[in-house]
Amino acid sequence: MSVESAPPKKKLPLVTLAIVAVVLLIAGVFVLRAVGMERLVGWLDQLVGVIRGMGPWVFFAAMTVLPALGVPMLAFTIPAGEAFAPTMGMGGVIAVALVVIALNLALSYWVARYALRPLLTRLLTRYGYSVPRITRENALSVLLVVRLTPGPPYAFQCFLLGLAEAPFKLYMIVSWLAILPYALAAIILGQGLRNGNFKTIIAAVGVIVVATIGLQWLRKKYFPREG
Repeated sequence: MSVESAPPKKKLPLVTLAIVAVVLLIAGVFVLRAVGMERLVGWLDQLVGVIRGMGPWVFFAAMTVLPALGVPMLAFTIPAGEAFAPTMGMGGVIAVALVVIALNLALSYWVARYALRPLLTRLLTRYGYSVPRITRENALSVLLVVRLTPGPPYAFQCFLLGLAEAPFKLYMIVSWLAILPYALAAIILGQGLRNGNFKTIIAAVGVIVVATIGLQWLRKKYFPREG
């Protein structure tokens, strides 16, 4: 593969990540207060009404397909709970969402490895990115580096790993487990925003912060990048 190269080593800025997360959390609280919870809830009500009107079949079908084309997964996980918990129950929404995410991971892999491989390879090369060189020995380490590095969008990570021909079974396991805490937090966050419950909102954001810092620490300690 013409764009293959080993991922560069970088020190993991855990303290910086923690500071940024706290600053974003504080900024978010101030924005919510400035906008006004009633107005925010009104906007969310309109969005949820449209989504609920689509029905769960349409919504979750779109959640399966569209993130494989670059649409952010958060566009679905955040409104899912509030839109369908009244009819499916929060547990039902979470269960279906996690199954749908697994289906999307598989579809994204297929799109990158087979369907749009030439186009995606050219785009990566044009913007200066390189595809990790994955072997049987470094597959787990590379998967963790890609999945647990803050910054790259969900779809970008899927495309990169598909192009690199990561072992499919390992790709599915690592990817699903890596996104699990963020998906759960996003679904809970959407419910908290709708109810105007700051405790729920802060708890959901806290899950994201703790998961990010914890997973980064585990990656650095047990699966260091290869030189």
